[in-house]
Amino acid sequence: MRLNIILFCLLVSLSASASADEEGAGDVSTKNLGIKKLMLPSEMPRFEYRSGYEFEYPDAVRGIYVSGNSAGGSRFNELTKLVDETELNAMVIDVKNDHGNLTYRPAKESKYEGISHQFIKDPQAMLKTLEEKKIYPIARIVVFKDLVLAKEKPEWSFKEKNGEVWTNGRGESFVNPFLKEVWDYNVDLAIEAAKMGFKEIQFDYVRFPEGFEKRDADLNYQTGKYGESAEDNVQKRVNAVTDFVAYAKEKLKPYSVDVSVDIFGYSATIPEAPGIGQNFSKISSNVDVISSMIYPSHWTGYFGVNKPDLEPYKMIKEYSKVEKQKLEKLDHPPTSRPWMQDFTASYLGSGNYQEYGKEEVEDQIKALNEEGINEFLLWDAANSYTRGVDYTPLSK
Repeated sequence: MRLNIILFCLLVSLSASASADEEGAGDVSTKNLGIKKLMLPSEMPRFEYRSGYEFEYPDAVRGIYVSGNSAGGSRFNELTKLVDETELNAMVIDVKNDHGNLTYRPAKESKYEGISHQFIKDPQAMLKTLEEKKIYPIARIVVFKDLVLAKEKPEWSFKEKNGEVWTNGRGESFVNPFLKEVWDYNVDLAIEAAKMGFKEIQFDYVRFPEGFEKRDADLNYQTGKYGESAEDNVQKRVNAVTDFVAYAKEKLKPYSVDVSVDIFGYSATIPEAPGIGQNFSKISSNVDVISSMIYPSHWTGYFGVNKPDLEPYKMIKEYSKVEKQKLEKLDHPPTSRPWMQDFTASYLGSGNYQEYGKEEVEDQIKALNEEGINEFLLWDAANSYTRGVDYTPLSK
């Protein structure tokens, strides 16, 4: 890097000297010295960061979610073995988790040291293992759901009329997508993940809180530059969320990483989700990968399926058709890589759920493959994935 800077400065200096001679502003002519005029290219090569790790994009990403606890504990060896022994080839690893904490300790001088936990004791050793095993590393960064930041910076959050930071029914608080300060906070963390060696940044919770349209008038919060807009509140939210994604992608360009976003599956079935600010097409136009969360257990009253958890193949099949139509309308569609269900949704109650195992996971993957979607991610919060699943793409 230092050598590149020196060479660049030399080129600028010699070019300036040549220009000065051409204008007669100089005592010594470069022509008399036998030095040819140096011309800088019209567009200088873009700076590109190299982490030192070598990861190749797989034929198609087939990955699993890995929490910070699992990535830094004994479970990590079990999960890498699972990937080694199957058609799986990628891991989505928590870097900034659902509470807003980093899952590793940054340098002591880092401004983010105070929000960190040392779940992953040696991130570099972890990435080295992934490199050796050819496991594609994706950094998950939870963006606007952030209990830590909301507590530390209540002015960046949403407040009740009594001045308290608003929380939802699960006790979770969010920070404000309208504010560029919040954007930069998360983008800076994404850049750090890219520098560490991750090949993709996956942003999750890129949205306002669910049902925000029912409470936006009752909460106190800043609207930043969006307050100047004449558009309604729905469009302001959509613009803020979309603009964040575009901003993050631009800022991450020098770091040679792909950018992906997790998005609610139902967002693809409507023009835009009014409360949370997610517009499937607009977000998709600004990412390399779109990851719809289409767990069968999370649907209600869609596609004529009364009990979707009991019909994973049909549920995923019908969704995939809708998503395909949406993406085909884009000039530059991203890669589709949905989140699949590898957990049992017993909370749905008797008669509404089933035990998820080999057949149910394979049915979801088959439905995707039949609609031309060859990439997927598997979610289980406990990282206890079904054994014996055939992940082989249909095309093989």
